[in-house]
Formats: sequence, C-alpha cells, structure tokens
Amino acid sequence: MEFGRVAEAELDNINFSLPQEPLFNKQVLSGKKCENPKVYLGCAKWGRTEWLGKIYPPKTKEKDFLQHYVQHYNSIELNATHYKVYSPEGIAKWADKAGEKDFMFCPKMYQGVTHRGALNNKQFISDEFLKGILAFEKHLGPVFVQVSDSFSPNRKDDLFAYLKSLPTDLQFFLEVRHPDWFGKDAIRDELFSFLKEIKMGTVITDTSGRRDCAHMHLTVPKAFIRYVGNSLHPTDYKRVDEWIAKIKYWIEQGMEEVYFFMHMHDEAFSPELTVYMVDKLNASCGLNLQKPKFVEQKLLF
Repeated sequence: MEFGRVAEAELDNINFSLPQEPLFNKQVLSGKKCENPKVYLGCAKWGRTEWLGKIYPPKTKEKDFLQHYVQHYNSIELNATHYKVYSPEGIAKWADKAGEKDFMFCPKMYQGVTHRGALNNKQFISDEFLKGILAFEKHLGPVFVQVSDSFSPNRKDDLFAYLKSLPTDLQFFLEVRHPDWFGKDAIRDELFSFLKEIKMGTVITDTSGRRDCAHMHLTVPKAFIRYVGNSLHPTDYKRVDEWIAKIKYWIEQGMEEVYFFMHMHDEAFSPELTVYMVDKLNASCGLNLQKPKFVEQKLLF
C-alpha cells in the first residue's frame, strides 16, 4: 500500500502514538470483557512472489499460493475484488481452499462502484459484486467499502444514501480518506454517529503520512484495522506494541471481533512483523492465533 508513504528519513520524526480513546466508544462497547473474542490477522494479498522460499515453498506455482497462505493466516483483506467482479463459481473455488478452517475473506468493494462517478446509480453492479462474494459462505468476513481520497464530505448525502441501501445481513466497514472527514469535529461526529445508527463499522488506517486516518472511533463492537508498516523499520515494532495494548483494552471493554491486516510498502517483510505481532498478542490477550512458519533453509557446505 502506497497510501501515506513518507521517506524513510522522516520516520523518526513522526509521532506514531495512537490517539486517546474517544468517549464516543463508550456508546459502542459494553464495558464488560468479551470472553470469547474473535481475532483475525492477515495480509492484503496471497499472490506474493516475494514469499517464495520464505513462507511458500520455493517452487510453488501461483495457482497454489492460496492453499499455502491459509496455513499461515486466518484471514485476508481481499483487494482482488476491488479490481474485478468475480463470479460465484470463482469465489467458491477460493473458499474451498480454506476448507474447515476458521478463515475469513474480507473483500473490498469493487472500484466500479466506489471510485467511478456517483454512487446513486450503482445498484446493479453492487448486486453483482455481492452475488459473487456470497459464495464465500461461512468464510465471508466483513466487506469494506473504500471511497477515494478525493471523496469529500461535500458528497455526504450520496454516500449516506448508498450505505443505507446495502443489505443489513452482512457486516460492512467504511474507509474514508479525504482530510475533511477528520478535520472538523461536527463532520467527523456526524459520520461516526450515522455509521453507528446503521450498524456499519469504520476502518481505522494506521499509515505514516496520514495520522488522522488512525482515528480510533468504533461504531460497532468490531474493529477493522489496516496497518501500514515500513519494511521493519524500528518504529514498526513500537507501533505494533501499542496496537497490542489497544486491542487488549478493547477486548476487556467488550470488543467482539478484531480484523487486523498487515500492509508494507515492501510486502516482502509482512510475514516477519506478523510473527512478532502474533507472539505478543497471544501472550498479552491469552489467544492462540496461528503465525507464519518460515521455510527451513538447508545449509550448503
């Protein structure tokens, strides 16, 4: 993910601290610890050739990447669906790779809906998108709707009307990026209050150059976090530590589900930071999350 990327030399000068817990969240979390929270951790794509010889066997064919990916993670932030509307048959083949595992695909809404023109005439293409992803069946996680960086609060009515048209038997999360959504309290509060009213989640994006997108507001007792690291820069580990403390706090306050997706500007390094996070998260929250297992390297003498 390139969103929010800054030069490496700038990283030590950025305040990566997460914002204080918004009072708004008290309206959403029960205040009582969730005894059986669902925590899902994954990446954005399984088709990473950089992982050959790392977590995928060296000669793995691309068609087999997914069956190896599900051995390392319990979810994926599925960006592929942003670029193409897939048929139910195609989606079902992916779902079959997860078998009986507690694995969730979290598809991103097709860009033809969210990034091309107004939202008020997108019923047909939205329905086609949804028809496809329903084939994930028990492996269908939350669907996230991302509007473009240029989509400002001036288009609020268009956005709100579209979101209200979405089916209520699926869990959706919304990601906005235009700075004006976060720059004024009244606009931000109206957005989050609306999402809470329609029981839609809000995506929290933690990236170096756009700290406003790490807003920490919850509109349902579920979190969808897009974390963007910087190729194992020392700040990556400190940021993950802070997220672990936050997730632990949220679980103690009644958080029911967490979806955390690891991004890197260089995705080759995502598995390493995932291992670090899973170890810390399991120890801190009493979880038993799986983590990537690296291919054993044979030493040649």
